Amino acid sequence: MQSVKQKLENKPNVVHAVGPQDMVFEAIKRMATHGVGALVVLENELLVGILSERDYARKVILQGKSSKDTPVAQIMSTPVITTTLSARANDCMRLMTDRRIRHLPVVDGGKVLGVLSIGDLLKLVIATQQREIEQLNQYISG
Repeated sequence: MQSVKQKLENKPNVVHAVGPQDMVFEAIKRMATHGVGALVVLENELLVGILSERDYARKVILQGKSSKDTPVAQIMSTPVITTTLSARANDCMRLMTDRRIRHLPVVDGGKVLGVLSIGDLLKLVIATQQREIEQLNQYISG
């Protein structure tokens, strides 16, 4: 299975981020605009948290807070579970499943290089399985 580095090479080279003092409302708008389910929270280019739609639902909506008056720092998840470029995709899937997370920032030298979603990894697994099935079919029929 592919490494994280290979998977990131096939994704747009964009990291969607927000600052800890930004208001949650603006962060949610940014997620909607970019079609993502989470944003990394950066302060002076350092990863300090991650904000997901799950954080919003559980820590703003269910607690009756106002997203326009709540800073990201109050609801972001910390510490952030991350991975490295050298990790294998199947190890990332295991980590995400075990930790019950859907987004995994990829960090190298303290810098966030990208974010893998569970959807990214599922697409990879499906593509890998399809290739293996095709190879087996060719072997059987050939």
